[in-house]
This record gives sequence, C-alpha cells and structure tokens, in this order.
Amino acid sequence: MTGGPPPSAHQVWDDAPAVDWTDAFLTGNGEYGLMVPGDPHAERLVVNHHRFVLPNGTHDARAPHLAALLPRIRELVLTGRRAEAGELLTGGRDLAWTQSYHPGFALTVDAPATPVRDYRRHTDFTTGEVVVRWSGRRRRSFVSRADRLVVTHLDQGDCVVGATGDLPGRPDTVHYDTTAHRHDGLVFLRVRGRYPDVGGAYGFEAVTLVRGDAEPAGDRVLVRGPALLTTAVERTATAAWPTAAQQRRLADGPADYPTLLARHVTRHTGPYRRVDLDLAVSAADRDLPVGALLARQTTAGDRLDPALLERLFHAGRYLLFSASGVLPPRLTGIWTGSWDAAWAGDFTTDANLNLQLAGANVGALPEVTAAHARLVRAQVGHWRDNAHAVYGARGLLAPSRTDGEHGHLFHVHPHWPFTAWLAGAHWLLHPLYEHHQVTGEPLGEVAGWLAEVADFFTDVLTDVDGQPALVPSYSPETGPLDDAGRPVPVAVNATMDVAAARHAMAVAAEVTGSQRWAAVRDRLPGYRVDARGALAEWAWPGYRPDDDHRHVSHLYPVWPTGEIDPDDTPELAAAAHRALTVRGDEDGSAHGTLHRALVAARLGDGPLVGTYLRRIVAADMFFRSLMSAHNPGRVTYNADAAHTLPAVLIEALVQARPGLLRLLPALPPGLPRGTLRGVTCRGRLTVDELSWDDGRVTARLVAATGQRIRVRSPYGDTGCDLPAGTPVRVTHRR
Repeated sequence: MTGGPPPSAHQVWDDAPAVDWTDAFLTGNGEYGLMVPGDPHAERLVVNHHRFVLPNGTHDARAPHLAALLPRIRELVLTGRRAEAGELLTGGRDLAWTQSYHPGFALTVDAPATPVRDYRRHTDFTTGEVVVRWSGRRRRSFVSRADRLVVTHLDQGDCVVGATGDLPGRPDTVHYDTTAHRHDGLVFLRVRGRYPDVGGAYGFEAVTLVRGDAEPAGDRVLVRGPALLTTAVERTATAAWPTAAQQRRLADGPADYPTLLARHVTRHTGPYRRVDLDLAVSAADRDLPVGALLARQTTAGDRLDPALLERLFHAGRYLLFSASGVLPPRLTGIWTGSWDAAWAGDFTTDANLNLQLAGANVGALPEVTAAHARLVRAQVGHWRDNAHAVYGARGLLAPSRTDGEHGHLFHVHPHWPFTAWLAGAHWLLHPLYEHHQVTGEPLGEVAGWLAEVADFFTDVLTDVDGQPALVPSYSPETGPLDDAGRPVPVAVNATMDVAAARHAMAVAAEVTGSQRWAAVRDRLPGYRVDARGALAEWAWPGYRPDDDHRHVSHLYPVWPTGEIDPDDTPELAAAAHRALTVRGDEDGSAHGTLHRALVAARLGDGPLVGTYLRRIVAADMFFRSLMSAHNPGRVTYNADAAHTLPAVLIEALVQARPGLLRLLPALPPGLPRGTLRGVTCRGRLTVDELSWDDGRVTARLVAATGQRIRVRSPYGDTGCDLPAGTPVRVTHRR
C-alpha cells in the first residue's frame, strides 16, 4: 500500500484527523454530501442531502399583500419618513426564517484503538475520492454521481458499523430510529429521522448495504475484514417509508468499489478538469500538507502565496461542482455537521448565491448553472405571485432567501425590507443569460422570464415631480443614513435597482426582438456621482451613504452586467473605482471582500484585486478541507470564499465581451508567471490556453463561430480573425 498520490495541485492532504466537523474533508455529487473527519478508530462520516431542511412552520408562507398600501408607502418615503415606510413594507409581520438546512446523520465506524503510524488523509479533486490511511490500513469514500450513492470501502480489520443522529445542536423535536437487519441474505443498516408536524416534509431515511463478512448486532453491524458500504438517502413527505425500494436499489447495484468508482469518475473528472491553473509552483510546495500551506500564507505579509492560490482555485472548483446538482450550492455548499447553520444554511440570494456562481459559466461548469436553472424554474411562478401580491404588478419579484422549497417572499423586517428589493429576479436570472452568451445555447424559457423582469420594472416605475423613479427601493442590506447616523433601508432609486431595470429592458429587447420597453428605458433614472467623485448608492439627491458596509450592490453595473466599463464609460468607471476605495470593510466578510475583488478586476485594477485576495487568504478563513468561513478567524462555516475565489482569478486573467478579449486585465502582484487553460467566455470563445511570463503573454484561442475580435493585453492590442473551431495563437511582448 503506497503512502499517497504524487504531488499535485489537484488534491489536499493532512497529516492528522479533523478535531472538529468543520475540518472534515469533503465529497459530494450535487445531491448527497459526505464529510470525512478521518479518525482511525472512531470515525463519524456525516451524510448530508441537499433537500434536508427542518420544518419550522414557514413551508406555506406567502408574500404580504401590499399593493393597496403603495401610495402611502411612497408618500412616506418621499417625505422623509422612511422608517415608517419600512414598517408598512413588512405587512405587519414578525421576522420569519426559512427552514434550516441540517445534517442527516453520521455513519459510525468503531474499532479497537491501536498504534497509529504514517497517518494521512487526502481528497483527490479529480475523482472526488477521500482516502484515510494509517498503519497499513485504509478507508476510501466518495459520493457517486452515476449511482446516487454514498460509497465507503473499509480495509481496516474488524470494526463495528452503525449510525447516529447525535450531532451538534440536534433539536429534541427530531427523533431518530436506527436498526440493523438481514434481508434476502444481505445485511442492511437503516436510520430514520422524523420531523415535527408543523408543515413540510415528514422525515428522511437512509439505508446502508454492508457487503462483506458482516452480521447484524442490535442496531449496528459487526464487520470482520474488508467491507463495502453503499448508502441511499431519501426525504419523504409521508409516513410511507421507502425502505423496500432503497434496499432493492442497493442490492441491484454494483457490488465492488472499483466498479462504482469508475462509473462515478466518468461523470466527475471531465467537468472538473475542463479548467486548469498552473502558477509555476514547485513540486515540494504542491506536496505540502494543508496546515503548512495555510500557515505559510499567514506569515507572508503582503505577499500572495502562489501555491495556496493555485490550490484554492482548484479546491474551489471541486467544491462548487460537488455541491451543485439537484440545486446550486447553499451557504454551506452541500455540507454541514451541525444543526445550527448560520442564516438557516439557506440560499441567500441578495449576494451570496450569485457570487458563488460567478465562476460557473466562465469556469466551464455548465452543470452548476443547470443546477441554478432548476432552482429558478421551480420557483419562478412564486416570483409572479410575489410581484402581484406586493406591487399589483406583472412580472417577477424574487425573495432574498429560499430554503429550496419555494420562492415566496416572506422574510421581511423593517431593517431588511426585501419587499422593496426590486432587482432580485434580474440578479438571479443573470447567470442563465450569461450561460447563453458563453455557450450560444438557445435561451428557451429564460427569454420569457427576462421579458417578465422588464415588465415588472415597467409597472413599478412611478413619476415624482415629473421625473421617473423607483419608490420604494432598497440597496441590500443597508440604507441612507438618518440624522443620527443610522442606516434606514427604504429609499428611492437604489443604484442596483436602477441598473437592473436598465439592463433588463435592454436584454428583453435583445432576446425577444420587441421594442415595447424602449420608451420606458429612455426615461429610467441615470446614475449619480457624489461630491467625492464616487458612484452613489442611490440615484437620488440628499442621501448620505453607509460607507462601512460589506455589500457593494451599487456596483452592479460594473459586475456582473458590464454596463459601466473602462473603455466605454471611463468617467463612470472612475466613479465606480472611487466608490470601491471609500467603502469600509465592516466585518471582513468573505462575500463582501470578493464582490469588491470582482468589481476591481472589471475595472482593471490588479493591485486592488491583490489587496482583496490577501484579505481573504491571510485572514485565517479556510478550514483544513479548504472550505471557507464567512469571517476571519474561521468564524461561521460558509462556502462564499471557497466558491467565489476561482472566479476572481479568472476575471483577473481573462475578460471578454463582444469583439474584445482582455488578457491579464487585472493581474495581481506576486503572480509573475503561470498558465490558465479552458476558460469559456462570452461570445462563444474559449481561451484554450493562456500563459504569461515577464514581458510576454501568449494565448491559444478557439471560437465556436467565425468572428473578428481585438485581443488586448498589457503588452499589445491586436486585431484577430478566428475561424470557427480553429485554434489561433496570439502573442504579445513588452
């Protein structure tokens, strides 16, 4: 038995087991997630499922009916009584939360304690396999995309396999039942979780087939020698447990680990390896254990460690793909080991979800965008209900958060009046529109949804003293300061809402061929630049900004829409850059910092991108699996940094828009050479390979359709004809 794989940027390894669930190594298939702490003698493999949410009474919650109150709400906003308007925008409701995401259970593997030598656990990003080795023994696990199973092979001698729901924070209202039994000559371990009866799912069941020399013993299984565990997991809406169907599925499946792994790898490895980043890191650095890699960055001062950045790039793509399938990633991806997930572990849509998706289209992971499309498709009818209930309007009004069960807008509070957040549907549809730009695939139903967004803005736009305005309007999750210096969220013409309206109407005309929005778009509010020369967060006079805030929603026309661009709108681009530099850092949250980094990349400021990256990588924000935290010091398990960081690096190295490809538009300091492969760009253009060294940049480009573009880099600007499907090489030298 070898000690481990050769040095590679496509793995992470540790020389000790996890001391807490947050440091467990991760694998997933977009539906199930598995967390592997790696304890040799008392393993606890936490099994997650994307749809495990704890019923709390909000399963049937609906948006408040506010349309009749709009004249009064608008009057209050316009007369400076914005806090009162915020109260009305709740519909008189208390703050209610989505159903909280929770862990399923832990598969337990217990064995007598023996001396541990040569310990190593590693995750292979290319296969999704997590392997734990010690003293000549081994456990291997992965979650199969091909067979929808959690798979674990035990090669550790005699042990006892069981299941437990005793995980941190489990509420007393959730009851577990575990049994082991023999059926048709096979040994099964079954665990059931029963939810409280408050509306929502009934519970969930997992069945594990134990193949090998195994014998039921009460509620556990005695195993002698090697064994294969395959686990199927289902949520159920009724008391009709799916045990028989799950047992049949397991019994009929492959009976050996190599076959199961090979079937999975055919669906995992190809998508993961489409994009690669090589930052000229040495083999010795690539072989560092994760603890040493993370520790080295904390002592590197202002220098970015290429070895860590390279590893985080690949880990981020691996985790993003592994967490995306039936749904896009949650706040925690698809993993949690505790029942007290922050912000209910849901899909927080006013920033976090889209930031996590930022690297999907350009990073050649259409599977991730397809998962997002499934979430949207299941909820777009609810967005119509929201628009009608809140505004009496046509079109789509999206909520700020969802647990994946529905898209009704009910999470409202005077301090978070998301009934006034008008941009949500446009924001959530933008990745689907970008997918069309990158791949050329027909928009299909997305075109109609984009038109509905334009219709919504047409209906909610109002006149104020003869000028068009969006009232009420909201810039998540802040507001103009009142006389006491406190942010009051409800306002007029939040820049994010204005930008979404402008873009929505332009795109709707493009994808439908209709000009019915042209007159309205010509009347939309323009952007404002404040006395400091910064792009204002509200296109309305007299507002004072909350500059020490983590969100930068007012930079929406820079990223993601690209309406403000240094080439086309240099004055507004300068104002947007000024808005970045005057914004405080608040709590150092990952999503706030990386949102800034994406904007800085679009504005062509490599040193500023580097500053933001350092705030993330040098702030102790990554766990041993390279999953990230929401805040410095590994506070709050959260996927924002892990999933978004690859997108920042791609945007810093490659940007494209129709007719123009930018190479190294915002290269951070400290990355003097490297190679990026496989990036997919708007305009159906693939940067098959980009390499750079001191004073030279070379790219191999492949276009799906014949086109002429300009290729721009720090060292040149070249017109280039790209025949369809034919690689073309471009080189610029200083």
